Amino acid sequence: MPMHRLLIRNARHVIDTDPEPRVISATDVLIENGVITAVGRELSAEAEIVDATGRILLPGFVDTHRHTWQTALRASTADLDLRGYLDAVHTTARRFTPDDIHAGTLAGALDALDAGVTTLQDFSHALYTPGHADAAVDGLRQSGLRAVFGYGTPFHAESRDLDDIRRVRAQYFATNDQLVTMAYAPSGPSYSDIATVREDWLLARELALPITVHVGAGPIAHHPIAALRDAGLLTGDTLYVHGNSLPDDELELIAESGGAVSIAPAVEAQMGHGAPMLGRLRAAGVTTGLGVDVVTAVAGDMFSLMRAALLSGHLGAGPRPTVADMLYTATLGGAKALGLHDRIGSLTVGKQADLLLLDADAVNLAPAHNDPIAAVVTAAHPGNIDTVLVAGQFVKRHGRLVNSAPVAAVTATLERLSVAAR
Repeated sequence: MPMHRLLIRNARHVIDTDPEPRVISATDVLIENGVITAVGRELSAEAEIVDATGRILLPGFVDTHRHTWQTALRASTADLDLRGYLDAVHTTARRFTPDDIHAGTLAGALDALDAGVTTLQDFSHALYTPGHADAAVDGLRQSGLRAVFGYGTPFHAESRDLDDIRRVRAQYFATNDQLVTMAYAPSGPSYSDIATVREDWLLARELALPITVHVGAGPIAHHPIAALRDAGLLTGDTLYVHGNSLPDDELELIAESGGAVSIAPAVEAQMGHGAPMLGRLRAAGVTTGLGVDVVTAVAGDMFSLMRAALLSGHLGAGPRPTVADMLYTATLGGAKALGLHDRIGSLTVGKQADLLLLDADAVNLAPAHNDPIAAVVTAAHPGNIDTVLVAGQFVKRHGRLVNSAPVAAVTATLERLSVAAR
């Protein structure tokens, strides 16, 4: 296969995130077959030149928890608490066909890309049939997004189809060298008896899948992490979601095990999950990522999410977060939470070229040179994104999605679904 090279030049500001966010001046980035091969001044190569004059270059954002299919129900639960959301959304979900799941997932993935989210963990839990699962996987694949497909089951389902989880693993994810990979998203110890939890955790081990799971003081286990420890199931390849009600000793168990937590500060505040988590997680030394969670209630972009985390973090216990903390959590921290930090999250040579270019001359960002990191976190919005690359491929260029063909079709489907859901 012939070598395909891109050389990004002349960016006004280059922000890397490893080992922490910092601004690098007069820096070019060379990409070969989707991989960053050089970062430095005045690079030269036979390559397609990407002129980044007037732009801010940084790694793509990593959303560590989103129910992507719910894009079809955008803004429908903005005034509801958690119980109201669960009743409304999961009642509607029973009427979703595989085609509906495909449209919602594809639209959500394209929405993420348009907003600079290059990697997304999709907690897909409206999979009533094998056809629903196939549709969700296809929606992610069609988008061009880097994603972790979390195979989940509906909250009110009487049972889960373990054989279909095995089928999907074998049919679509025999290898991990692709943009879309797989995780298992069981109900977990907060909401299932320990016998069911053991069966789920052993299935994940059998299939070599990481686990992503909601946790809190649930109806089954008020100390779910201790329950996993006592059952011999506490492992490092587990991403816990929310956990606002967990005491500090539970967070310490997560840290000791090598697990990670995805917080969704916008949704957690809107639905009343509990006090902000960020400071407590940092104090406990827990790897932390950010998650949009549901666009039925909040915005689907990382800029809004970073600001929600920053401002709510000032109100919670633990260390006061900084803008650099937020950018790290939205990039390399999220990559670590998903176990993908060897591939994405920074401008490190050898990593996949998942990158953003922001318009530094936009009126809401100028003059960005005062503090480019603070400008990105506190002032930027998706309209400032000029270019998005995933694995060195343009998915957004000159302010428009490259893969725009499905947008009109899925938008029409979403409109139909939103009317049916009323």
